[in-house]
Amino acid sequence: MGKRDNRVAYMNPIAMARSRGPVQSSGPTIQDYLNRPRPTWEEVKEQLEKKKKGSKALAEFEEKMNENWKKELEKHREKLLSGSESSSKKRQRKKKEKKKSGRYSSSSSSSSDSSSSSSDSEDEDKKQGKRRKKKKNRSHKSSESSMSETESDSKDSLKKKKKSKDGTEKEKDIKGLSKKRKMYSEDKPLSSESLSESEYIEEVRAKKKKSSEEREKATEKTKKKKKHKKHSKKKKKAASSSPDSP
Repeated sequence: MGKRDNRVAYMNPIAMARSRGPVQSSGPTIQDYLNRPRPTWEEVKEQLEKKKKGSKALAEFEEKMNENWKKELEKHREKLLSGSESSSKKRQRKKKEKKKSGRYSSSSSSSSDSSSSSSDSEDEDKKQGKRRKKKKNRSHKSSESSMSETESDSKDSLKKKKKSKDGTEKEKDIKGLSKKRKMYSEDKPLSSESLSESEYIEEVRAKKKKSSEEREKATEKTKKKKKHKKHSKKKKKAASSSPDSP
């Protein structure tokens, strides 16, 4: 059996497009864009000049606003100048009136002015001296008060420390006494009503002394016993060594 022919004929796409003919385009073509109407160079210059000048309506509005603003400024300046002139005139009148009154009263009040000025200067000097003294006294008082405060604080702290120490010692003594009362109450019952605290403390101290003396005696006895034992051992060694020597 023979093979089938699976070959396909080659179709040229360019030839196929030419055979179909021109395609109808929906929009403008490149030729239409190139053939569009264009302004001349003179028309372009006119448009640029118009843009530089701006709109006539806006220019007119700006001119009117400037004129109104100038008028308002002039009115304001006139008001200020009139007010300043009136105030300056009033001041000048007052000065003239003072000068006139001073001329008439200068001859009569020259002596009184000199005496009043001297008295015023003396009063001012006295006031300044009093103020300086007051300042010095205040500074001295403040320093003394600070020193006294520091001393009082130190004294209070020392007193508090002493009180705390005394309180702790008293508490310790009371605790020791309570324990010792319990110990001695078992051996020899004591009546708390008959004995005061001072007597009870003296008895406790005496008992302490006795107990310490007894302990010292016991220690001395033990030391003597140890010395006696050592001496006896030495004698035994000497006795045992003497018969062996001949």
